[in-house]
Amino acid sequence: MDARQHFSALFGHLQAQIGGEEGFTLGYGAEVSSFIRFNQGQVRQAGQVQQVYATLSLYLGQRHAESKLALSGALDEDLPRLQQALQRLRDVLPTLSDDPYLRLNREAWRSELAGDAAPLDSTAMARQIIAAATGLDLVGFLAVGPQYQGFASSWGAFGWYAAHSFNFEFSLFHGNGQAVKSAYAGEQWDAQAFARKLQGARQQLEFLGRPAKALQPGAYRAYLTPAALEELVSLCCWGFGAQALASGGSPLQRLFSGKAELSSLVSMEERIEGGLAPAFTPEGPRQPLCLISQGRPGERLVSSRSAAEYELIANGACSGEYPLSLRMQGGELEEQGVLQRLGTGLYIGNLWYGNFSDLPAGRLTGMTRFATFWVEDGHIQAPVNTMRFDDSLFDFLGPNLEALTREPELLLPGATYGARQTGSMALPGALLSRFTLTL
Repeated sequence: MDARQHFSALFGHLQAQIGGEEGFTLGYGAEVSSFIRFNQGQVRQAGQVQQVYATLSLYLGQRHAESKLALSGALDEDLPRLQQALQRLRDVLPTLSDDPYLRLNREAWRSELAGDAAPLDSTAMARQIIAAATGLDLVGFLAVGPQYQGFASSWGAFGWYAAHSFNFEFSLFHGNGQAVKSAYAGEQWDAQAFARKLQGARQQLEFLGRPAKALQPGAYRAYLTPAALEELVSLCCWGFGAQALASGGSPLQRLFSGKAELSSLVSMEERIEGGLAPAFTPEGPRQPLCLISQGRPGERLVSSRSAAEYELIANGACSGEYPLSLRMQGGELEEQGVLQRLGTGLYIGNLWYGNFSDLPAGRLTGMTRFATFWVEDGHIQAPVNTMRFDDSLFDFLGPNLEALTREPELLLPGATYGARQTGSMALPGALLSRFTLTL
């Protein structure tokens, strides 16, 4: 029995058990993932995880409760577990108070997407990595395999999502202990695309043997790679949520209140097509949203609870009200011309330990990490030791943003705690006229 059949059978069983004024929703998540760990360019650990989780929510009037179950994938074992969970929820519902902000989507919507890409061969991918890493101290982690998500309700909603993807995060270490970090992710493995990624990291590795350049705190011209920009953008994503904006706690408050604008180069959208997230959430079908249009505020992410509390219209946002498939529009800067356009300044490959130093002002702080280089006249001169940055997104995505690279890069979440994460970001690199280092 494949994953969709398993999910459909669980759903059918619940439909037969529900009666009277009861209603239910069933969430489903499963994966068959291979995990391969590399050290010194060789496979050091390999394994596979196959797991299934279901979340059953039971509703009666304005009361609701939920139970999360770990399942085996074998129907004769899982149906009794599901039945026991249903009975526990029935027992607890009478003890609960009404939820004043409960607003259920009772539409009989349907959404199915199963990627037609060929299954990924983790063994062949590992062999290519080993061959390409000959002579390098490569440390990395490869996660690959299909992921499944489902959602159904007693009111006729049914959503199914299946996709194959991979994420290979790796670092190349110099003999002095410094490293260049990179990543390659997507739905279809392209050996040539990976070779280009590795070659770019290999070229940067050569510069790590030079004496590091000491910089004084101050503002410098800088180029942020897509990976570095992701650290900054991801910190602010929850700020698009209706609840955060209505409560005044969003880092994007000044933008959405009309007190600040970003550069006209900045346009962001929550997309359905082209991302690696289901076209639905437990809140209903997701909608494509224009979040920022040429530096000006656009739509916000609205869950059903925020819709009820603030008298808004829900748009299928997840309960956390953050983008699941964020895409930032690219610009006119060719990637091959980045160093020439930068001229003299910082090439920042990664940022680390990001946090807010002044949330209402959209001010972020953190550390440079791995390969950050000093560039003069369009040529890398030396690595730069780890430094702390502190700057406002209303500055580095505002008047200090000079250009964006043409093609946004697909970035997948690397987190595997509990399960591999779905969702994605597509971000360009950003050329800044100034970026502030403090320590």
